[in-house]
This record gives sequence, structure tokens and C-alpha cells, in this order.
Amino acid sequence: MLRRASIMHVRIAFIILLAICLSLIGRFETSAQNRSRANLQRRNTEIARMVTEIEARNIERTIRKLVSFGTRNTLSAQDNPMRGIGAARDWLFSEFQKIAAQSDGRMTVEKQSYLQEAQPPPRGRVPKPTIITNVVATLKGTQPESVNRLYVVSGHYDSMCTSPIDAECDAPGANDDASGTAAVLEMARVMSHYKFDATIIFMTVAGEEQSLLGSTYFAEQAKKNNLDIEGMFTNDIIGSSTSDTGMRDEHTVRVFSEGVPSSETEEEARTRRSVGGENDSASRQLARFIKEVGERYVPGMTVRMVYRRDRYLRGGDHMPFVERGYAAVRFTEPNEDYHHQHQNVRIENGVQYGDLPQFDDFNYIARVARVNAAALAALALAPASPKNVGLLTKKLTNDTELQWDANHEPDLAGYEIVWRETTSAYWTNSLRVGNVTRYVMKGMSKDNYFFGVCAVDRDGNRSPVSYPKPIR
Repeated sequence: MLRRASIMHVRIAFIILLAICLSLIGRFETSAQNRSRANLQRRNTEIARMVTEIEARNIERTIRKLVSFGTRNTLSAQDNPMRGIGAARDWLFSEFQKIAAQSDGRMTVEKQSYLQEAQPPPRGRVPKPTIITNVVATLKGTQPESVNRLYVVSGHYDSMCTSPIDAECDAPGANDDASGTAAVLEMARVMSHYKFDATIIFMTVAGEEQSLLGSTYFAEQAKKNNLDIEGMFTNDIIGSSTSDTGMRDEHTVRVFSEGVPSSETEEEARTRRSVGGENDSASRQLARFIKEVGERYVPGMTVRMVYRRDRYLRGGDHMPFVERGYAAVRFTEPNEDYHHQHQNVRIENGVQYGDLPQFDDFNYIARVARVNAAALAALALAPASPKNVGLLTKKLTNDTELQWDANHEPDLAGYEIVWRETTSAYWTNSLRVGNVTRYVMKGMSKDNYFFGVCAVDRDGNRSPVSYPKPIR
């Protein structure tokens, strides 16, 4: 009897020990998986090379050239080759054409123009009918026309003094927004030599200071033509690393992204209020992707996500895109200097006012351009984000079952499920689940975590995360 009891105790001890070992193995595997999503992703050598090819000297030359046109107010001369918005437009068009000539036929350039009807003050900023022209350079991807996935990066080339309808004053606009325009041109120069799965559009728009006119026209035309714009970046006021208080930060860029989608329907709002997701719009997923990729490829740069659509009560050229259901974000320097923004050029009480090039930090702009380029390249090389991602809710369970549509891109390797605590700002955990379209996360309750799904190709390129909707 004593011997049987001893054997039983040994068996029980063995079972307990085995359970502890399996638990520890499971914890080790989980911690290895979840140590850091960023650590699981290999650096792409082409993206790393692109980043190094962006040069501050080219950005400086572009900014000084744009400033040389005196003013780029949208209402200024369009037929003067030396001064005004028309001179800037034509110079940008010629520069993009030079870049396109070196792209082996992959890039095309066009002027997208329309006649803006008068919108007189006080509410409008166009006192007479005015032609608005966007300069658009399209770098065609290698995917077939049936896919035609697009990414857009923009800066606005118009400028203004204190009054947006003063077409005669000098409005150098070195920071707002020659800085963003120069970054876009330099990205086009570098990236035109590379091939991408998806198409990238490099765009400089007019009419931003007249209430986002050029970008609104482009976004509206894109919506009418059912363009599949999977992400849009605007770079606006990325020129200075020093604020008006003297605070200097050369290694941070703000990325603004909305949480609740601007295009949300009332039915979608009811669902969101029920299940959460205020922090999980497509634009917010795009911002997370930019932070993850940008900080990986541009050492020393911090992408500071700001949980707002734009600065307080202000706006930019990404807003017409989010209002039409596209994922879009804004890049802006960390601390603005309002002495050099929307100011007539003058010296007052010993202080220099005006948006002049001596207040730009060209090396800083180059670093911001590198963050843009790394994220754009990673997006255009990766598969599309999974479509129609759903979380099944047909029965009460502590498991979480996810499903999504198959991605038929030829280099797809499979999918990754990501999750985070509901209080976490970023995706912290991930699990490769193979080339499947449904997966059950055993013992992980949808009550306690937020889940998402991304696609992965054979080279390890990952898409932005898709946040699931409930499937009843």
C-alpha cells in the first residue's frame, strides 16, 4: 500500500513537473514571438540604400529655387516666367520630367488643372475665377492593371503672406511649404530608379492656403474614378528643427492621424461604440506602420504619433483624402516657429519675420524625407493589407476567431495576426499563421485584447494592419 502511494506521488509530481515545463516552454515561445514585432522584420537592403541616397543639398537647392520666384500665392501670376505661382508650377513640371526621363519609362508626369470658381471673402479665399494646377508624377508599379494599388505623397507649392488673398507681397514660403515640396521632389529623384509592386504618386499641389483646393480636387477625382489609394502622406511645414522659443529637436517628426474615421457612417459608429476601435482607423494603422518602418531605417529619428487629425483647429492636404475614406496622415516638424509662418517679410522690434530659407534646417528636412521614403517603399513593396477582416461573434467563447479574404498577389507567403492590450498604443505581439484565411486564437478573449491581421510576402515585407469588424 505504501509502495503504491509512493508510485502515485511520483506520477503526480511528474505530471506537475511536465505541466510546469510545458507552461515555461509556452511562455518562452510566446515571449520569443512577442519580444518585439520590429525585431521579427528583416531590413530590406534596397530600402536601406534608398534612404542613404536622399541628399540635403538637393533639398536646399529646390527650396532656394522656389523662394526665388518671389511669391507662389495661388492668386499670383500664372504667365510670368520669373515670378509667381505659374513660374513655380512650370519649373516643378520640368524637374519631374527630368526625373521621369531617367526612370526607364516607369514614371509619367502631368499637370492636373481645373478652374476654381470665385469664393469671395469673408468665407472664401478666391476672389476671382482661378486655375488651380497640381503637378503629378506617377511611378508605375509592376503589379497588373487589375490590382493597381496606389500610394500618394504630397507637398503644396503655393505660399502666402499674412493675407491669403494678397497676390503681390513677397511670400517666400521656404518652410510652408517649399520644405514639403522639396522632400517630395527628392524622393521622386531617388525612388524613380527602383521598382515597386504598387504605384507611387509624387504630387505637388496648389491652392492649399485657399482651403485645400488642389488636394480636394485630386481626392475627389480619385474617388470618382475608384482609384485604390491605400495610403496618402502629406508633408507640410517640415523645414525647421527649432521653435520660436528656441527649443531645438533635430530628430523628431510628428505624424498626425485620425482615430475615428472622418467618413464613418452612423451604423459604423454604433458598432464602434459597442466593440471599441476608436484608436484603430486605417489612418491610425498607417501611422503605426510609418513609425515602425521609419525608426527602423532612419536611426536616431523618432516618429511621434499624434492622436489628432491635424494640429488644433487646423488642417492640411490629407484631410480631403480621409473625408473620402482613404487612409492619410500629415508629417510636420515637432515645434513650429510662428514668426516664420504666414507672415509678411519684415523686421519688427529687432525680430525677423517671414518664411525665409535661413530658418530652414536642410539636414532635418532630409531626415524627414528619409522616413517618408522608407515607409513609402515598404508599403509599395509589401502585399496589400488584408480585406474584409472580421471577428466572428456567433457564440460566446474565450477564444477569438478571425477571418479575412484571400490575397492573390503572386509573392504572398501568408498572414500574421497581431494583438495588443487595450491600453497599448502599438501592436506588441504577433503570430505567423501561414497562408490561411481563418484562424482561432485559443484562450485569448476578444474582450481583453485588440486584434489585427497583416499580409506577409516571401521577402518578409509586411502590410499595414487591418482592424477587424464584428461578424455576427
